[in-house]
Amino acid sequence: MRVGVVGAGQGCAPHFQSLQDLQDKLALAWVIGRDAGRLAALELPADTRTSTRLEDLLEDPTVQVVLVLTPPNTHLDIVRRVAGAGKHVLVEKPLEVSLDKAQELVEVCERDGVKLAVMLQHRMREAALALVQLVASGTLGSLVSASASVRWWRPQSYYDEPGRGTLARDGGGVLMTQAIHTLDLLLCLTGMPERVSAMASTSALHHMECEDTVAAVLHYPNGAIGSIDATTAAYPGFPERITLNFTGGSATLEAGEFHAELLDGRTFHAGKRQASGSGANMMAFDHLAHRAVLQDFVAALRTSVEPAVTGRSALQVHRLIAAMMASSGSGATVSIKS
Repeated sequence: MRVGVVGAGQGCAPHFQSLQDLQDKLALAWVIGRDAGRLAALELPADTRTSTRLEDLLEDPTVQVVLVLTPPNTHLDIVRRVAGAGKHVLVEKPLEVSLDKAQELVEVCERDGVKLAVMLQHRMREAALALVQLVASGTLGSLVSASASVRWWRPQSYYDEPGRGTLARDGGGVLMTQAIHTLDLLLCLTGMPERVSAMASTSALHHMECEDTVAAVLHYPNGAIGSIDATTAAYPGFPERITLNFTGGSATLEAGEFHAELLDGRTFHAGKRQASGSGANMMAFDHLAHRAVLQDFVAALRTSVEPAVTGRSALQVHRLIAAMMASSGSGATVSIKS
């Protein structure tokens, strides 16, 4: 299966590593980027072609899959053209800079009959998969409360890059760029809350347009309550953490490892400690979860089933983030439409 990649920035590294690991299933045919010098500096397979023109990739009938790894505000336009050429799409998170554009992106792929997957790779970690299965089995009982904590650190130099942390390019700050992974996984475990109350602000540590600190309370349909604590102003950066309390016990997922204790004495454990880029080096994590998302997408294309991380499922975290920011802006509790 021949693959094209659109984007050649720093964040592409785990994608290229994943493609290298899966070279028995995937052939990297094209890499498209804006900077010819950066493209020339990439270490690519000998038969991979590079270009600054997206048209070169789109006009190659042998390319079946395209990875869109460009800034969020470019996704809709690129995906519209890729889907129009009949090629399947895996897009880096977030889908787009706003909920409306994210919904349109998903609808474009559905209309053109191509499959869409989203790089929300925390879902594919070993511990996350095990915990989702445990929760879905009903073994833990009904949800009582939940919390998600993403206490990361980014230096000012990170936000000095043009466009970073702006509404125009990124669509938001800590929620859309960092916490989105943990929030997406939280929703996979708890389902969507029916309303949210949130406050978002920019701390004195950063000069940026969008939020770097958010606190929120989630209200679930069954009466359970959740909390969210997200920031990139917590030096030197700490592992993200999800804690779930149920009628039958509790479960904690932190830094790629989960542990559950039940009232009846049973315990469950899966995964191992791993970094996730919570500190100044945003690329300080391994690429195995990225590889798992890509491998699953390839399997979905070969068997005509849906990928594990569909565009429709990714819209849920966009709805939550939009509601949180709307609540912060209005000072009122906001209902969430699923």
